[in-house]
Amino acid sequence: MSTTTANAPAVSAVPAAEDQRERFYRLMPELLREDPRLALVLAEIGAGYLDPAATAPVADRVVNVGIREQLMLGVAGGLAMTGMRPIVHTFPPFLIERPFEQVKLDLGHQGLGAVLVSAGGSYGWPAGGQTHFGHRDVALLDTLDGWTVHVPGHPVEVDTLLRQTVASQDRVYLRLDNGGNGRPQDVDTGRMNVLRHGNAGTVVAVGPMADRVLAATAHRDVTVLYAATVRPFDADGLRVTLTEPDVVIVEPYLAGTSTGQVTQALHGVRHRLLALGVYQAELRRYGTITEHDAAHGLDVPGLRHSIDGFFTRRDQSPRVRPMKP
Repeated sequence: MSTTTANAPAVSAVPAAEDQRERFYRLMPELLREDPRLALVLAEIGAGYLDPAATAPVADRVVNVGIREQLMLGVAGGLAMTGMRPIVHTFPPFLIERPFEQVKLDLGHQGLGAVLVSAGGSYGWPAGGQTHFGHRDVALLDTLDGWTVHVPGHPVEVDTLLRQTVASQDRVYLRLDNGGNGRPQDVDTGRMNVLRHGNAGTVVAVGPMADRVLAATAHRDVTVLYAATVRPFDADGLRVTLTEPDVVIVEPYLAGTSTGQVTQALHGVRHRLLALGVYQAELRRYGTITEHDAAHGLDVPGLRHSIDGFFTRRDQSPRVRPMKP
C-alpha cells in the first residue's frame, strides 16, 4: 500500500508507532535487493535490529566490522573505490566524531561518495551519557567540503530522502532522530517549506523541531519555515519569504551551527539572528529526553520564552536550565 500527495513521490505506508530509526531498518533490505551497488556497513550497533529473513538474500552486502568505527569508515571508502555505494550506520559520535579522520581522508580527500546514516539525534539515548550524545555532528561536517546534510522530521521523510540519497553519488549525511513531527512534509526538492505565513519575522524550524516551533509561535505573526535539508542551505527560500529582518533558527543539534549559513543567505541585509539548539554546557546527569529538551530550552515553553524575548527586543538570552537530580 502507498500514499501520495500532489507534490511528493509515492512512499510506503508507515505504521503508526514506527520511528525514524525503525523506518531505516525496515527499508534497508528492500533497497539492498533493488540496487546491487549498495552495501550496508555497521560497527555492531544496529545489526540486531535488521530482520534476518529480510536481509538473508543480501547478507553478503551487510558488513558488520564489530566495534571498530574507524575501520567502518575505511571499509566504506574501499567499497566506494570499487564503484559501490556504501551506507554507513551508527550513533552520531561513532559515525562523525570518533572516525573523523577517516571521514575527512577516506571519503572527502579521495573524492568518494557515501551515505552516513546516524540514529539517536543529540541525546536520543540519555542512558548512554556523553559517549552517545551527538549534537556536534553537523558542526563538524561543516568543516569539510562537499557534504549534503538531511535532517528529516518524520519517518516518511526518511524514506524519501534515503531513496533520493542512495541514487546519487554524493557524500550525504542523513541524521535520524528519536522524536519527530506529527505529519510529513514534501522534502523531495531540498527547499524549505512555508508552514505559516507571517509579517513580523521568520522562524526556521529544522527537522523534528517543526511541531514545537509551530506551537511555541502560535500567538505570533511570524513566518515559520521548515528545513529537512540544511546543507546546502536554502538561502533563496529564506530571502524570498523574509518580511522583517528578524530571524530565529531552531536546530536539534549544537546551537549556532547554521548561523553562518543564515548570515551568508542574508548578505547585504541588515538583520538580527537568534540561534537556538543544544548548548555546549555539559549536563552531567543522564535524565530523560524530555528533561534534556527542557534543560536546553527546546521544549515548547522554553522555545516560546526565547522567541518571545527576541521578537520583543528584551534582553532575555536563553539559558541552560538545571536538570533535576
